[in-house]
Amino acid sequence: MTTPSPYDNLPDENGFFGKFGGQFVPPELKQVMDEISAAYQEIRQRKDFQDELAYLLADYVGRPSPIFYARRLSEKLGGARIYLKREDLNHTGAHKINHCLGEALLAKFMGKTKVIAETGAGQHGVALATACALVGIPCEIHMGTVDIAKEHPNVTKMKILGATLIPVSRGTATLKDAVDSAFEEYLKDPKHFIYAIGSVVGPHPFPGMVRDFQSVVGREARAQFLERYKKLPDYIAACVGGGSNAMGIFTAFLNDESVKLVGVEPAGEGLDTERHAATMTLGKPGQLHGMACYVLEDSEGNPLPVHSIASGLDYPGSGPQHGYLKDLGRVEYACANDTECLDAFMMLSRVEGIIPALESAHAVAWAIREAPEMSSDQSILVNLSGRGDKDADYVAEKLGL
Repeated sequence: MTTPSPYDNLPDENGFFGKFGGQFVPPELKQVMDEISAAYQEIRQRKDFQDELAYLLADYVGRPSPIFYARRLSEKLGGARIYLKREDLNHTGAHKINHCLGEALLAKFMGKTKVIAETGAGQHGVALATACALVGIPCEIHMGTVDIAKEHPNVTKMKILGATLIPVSRGTATLKDAVDSAFEEYLKDPKHFIYAIGSVVGPHPFPGMVRDFQSVVGREARAQFLERYKKLPDYIAACVGGGSNAMGIFTAFLNDESVKLVGVEPAGEGLDTERHAATMTLGKPGQLHGMACYVLEDSEGNPLPVHSIASGLDYPGSGPQHGYLKDLGRVEYACANDTECLDAFMMLSRVEGIIPALESAHAVAWAIREAPEMSSDQSILVNLSGRGDKDADYVAEKLGL
């Protein structure tokens, strides 16, 4: 009799991954979350839903995304071979479209009249506005004013796509505050609205639901690598803020014990400063946005202000499944700081002609740092979760290009 894997059949019926996850929300919101959960479990098994999602992922998003061997980068560094899962080539330029299409279709099948969400770097906002335009549902995006100033190209795209943009100036005016604002709007009419969370975070059923929609990335990557190289990669690296792109690629490999999984967090201006967002590295178990997860918090239990050069990673929590996988020792959590991230951004751009998102550049930075320490028969697969068009002006100004 085989022992059941600790990685399968999660979350449990109460939305827990071990001690993480759950629904830490007011009773009236719990009822709404349970309704979404029940609807999702029913709709996801319907053939018409599966067929429409598969069709759109192929013909609209352009899946499967290819795996590219970064030959020049690998040769320049020496050591392990570096491969890139090219999520940057998806329609809208990042992995976010995978779950946004799923969420927009779910809203359509549930008969909702408005989709509400937060965005940090703007990638989730653009992808959701895109998906809502496609299925014909109004979309409202909440975004911190700091991020609006930094990610202007994505702000313009959201407006062109017909989304209503709500600027959020409270608190640090970044991702956490945008989440708070979006949730407040959603609570005004949860019967007719749906909240489309942008990562594997929040109360059940969102962490599992977003992971399920993103898991296409890992399923593809596993099959592609086996077909082409007749073996699996030795390492898989992905950046982690909330953690959706990482869960998307990690999930298919969780039972492959030979494959080491690495989540790369933002060390910002340094782990010894207060300006970082290294939740899995320096945080501790707590509660945030309706879930039990690792959190960076002060002595009073309030979320700390966090920083990353990448707007999509400056979040003081992380998805509950990441907490579970950290405690089991299945995923290693490492860090890259702002300087390493910028260096990786420029190196990949100039050596391979691929401009990565600043978020994804954290995972590239880890590969650049670690590959020379490995042997030439080892391989690292980096989930290149997004492209850097949105960051180009910001980086050029910062580096004086």
